[in-house]
Amino acid sequence: MAEFKIPQGTQQFMQDIQPEELRYHKKRVAITKVFTFDAAHHMHNYAGKCISLHGHTYRLEITISGYPNEIGMSIDFGQIKKIYTEVLEDKLDHRYLNETLPKMNTSVENVIVWIWEQIDAWLIDNGLKAEGFRIEELKLAETPNSWGTMKREWMEEA
Repeated sequence: MAEFKIPQGTQQFMQDIQPEELRYHKKRVAITKVFTFDAAHHMHNYAGKCISLHGHTYRLEITISGYPNEIGMSIDFGQIKKIYTEVLEDKLDHRYLNETLPKMNTSVENVIVWIWEQIDAWLIDNGLKAEGFRIEELKLAETPNSWGTMKREWMEEA
């Protein structure tokens, strides 16, 4: 049986752990951050309920991979939040998607590719793509039981 002990102190940098010990490995790792936003939309040329204006609380999962730096981190969760806030939030949250997005049917299949393009452009413009960071996967859910997925290899095939 394991013996549990109360720590007597916290680990001290440069005393208990050295700078060269902070990065444990040099393997690519994917980091995921989840966001929710509320938006309205409707579908054109569609024979179903979604032809009418309606809304969802969307759930967006953004997964970006990279190699850990000297302190053992790749992309920070806060950096992914910055991307969402700077690039996506004003176009998606509490918006009528048919109005704020390019002309398209605002299906999950179309919106998820548009989101990918926005994030990818941000990574390029801010030099992160050149540093080896890349989007691995996006998931966009309209409901807890219905979502679309886009993976890096699928975007590269197109």
